[in-house]
Amino acid sequence: MATQRFGQTTALSQLLLGATLGFGMRFWDAFLALTIGAVLLSVVAVAVGVIGQREGLSTAILSRWTGFGHAGSAVLGMVIALSCTGWFGVQTGLAGATLAATAGVLPVPVWSLLFGIVVTVIAACGVRWMAWTSYVAVPAFLLLLLWLVLANVNDVVLSSPAPGPAVGMLTAITLVIGSFVVGAAIAPDMTRFHRNGWDVVKQTVLGITAGEWVIGLAGVVLAHGLGTTDVMGVISESGGWIGALVVVTAVLKINDWNLYSASLGLVNFFDAVFAIRISRTQVTVVVGCAGSVLAAAGIVHQFSHFLVLLGVVFPPVAGIMLAEYYVVRRWRGEIISTRPNVPRSAPSWVPVTVVIWPASAVAGELLPFGQSGVNSLVIAFVLYVSAGRLDLLRMRTRRATNREMKAA
Repeated sequence: MATQRFGQTTALSQLLLGATLGFGMRFWDAFLALTIGAVLLSVVAVAVGVIGQREGLSTAILSRWTGFGHAGSAVLGMVIALSCTGWFGVQTGLAGATLAATAGVLPVPVWSLLFGIVVTVIAACGVRWMAWTSYVAVPAFLLLLLWLVLANVNDVVLSSPAPGPAVGMLTAITLVIGSFVVGAAIAPDMTRFHRNGWDVVKQTVLGITAGEWVIGLAGVVLAHGLGTTDVMGVISESGGWIGALVVVTAVLKINDWNLYSASLGLVNFFDAVFAIRISRTQVTVVVGCAGSVLAAAGIVHQFSHFLVLLGVVFPPVAGIMLAEYYVVRRWRGEIISTRPNVPRSAPSWVPVTVVIWPASAVAGELLPFGQSGVNSLVIAFVLYVSAGRLDLLRMRTRRATNREMKAA
């Protein structure tokens, strides 16, 4: 689990993020943005991840008793699935572009589709296959990246002006938070397998710090040294097929988890809405095909816009879950009393949450001060705690079926 957690944040998306920041910011300004983002992400990911470790439930199932209710968890599961599928498309598009540039035959869409099929097979086979992918991919990717940085870094890079149009600090921090806010919000999908809370803290802080500082700053250095954000092209040209294979394996180690979390979200959605039990393997195949099509359609070109959107939409989810579990505790006793089993009853839906989630996202974006992702998380937290204190958390309760308890 530690290797896979580390592999989640040492990904090509972080390298591309760093290159985006480096192209529009000085080195130390980019370092500050990455540091602030890493700290905020670590706090959220640890707090949410500890909930998953304690209760042993996936994010979609856990959300039923952390502020969203049965119906709300279905909506959240669908949103997680859509977001992870989008991330899958981004990563697959990067790998497809690298393979096309290196091979010189077949267009990018074809390579993206082929690569997406390979990742889908790995994710469908389960966590053990995903673990072995990380064992091979993580060290290979880091070694090539170290070589590229050493070949392009110098004292001038650390003090030189940005080679491209300026990027503001708040925009940069939003991009950093958006780069892993989905991973932070769905941390229980992975941390439910951890042994204790200390493992959650160690692996989360190490993984996020390495991802933002090591991989992100490597992208900043490359953007300054080469005067471009096209680091994928540089890797392909510098390393040939070796570089291309490292890019491919680096994407593999994160994309399989994108499919895994997306499939969990969709399984919960269909079970909650249609009372249909679908195999996670079958869902993984469908999601993998959809993500591959998105990659072939060029979703990677909307990378920055995608991150900005995620940076506003997902933080309120974490804010509501944290407020319910740690402060309001309306349903926490029920979860604790039934460990390690799933509670037999759950709120059908929580109307207040339906209002707080979108309202917090919009308010966080419109506030003239602060950072939008942090704003929306804090607003959601405060509003939910206030609703709990004012006894506004009205809901209908439903009993979980045996099928739902087994699915959890």
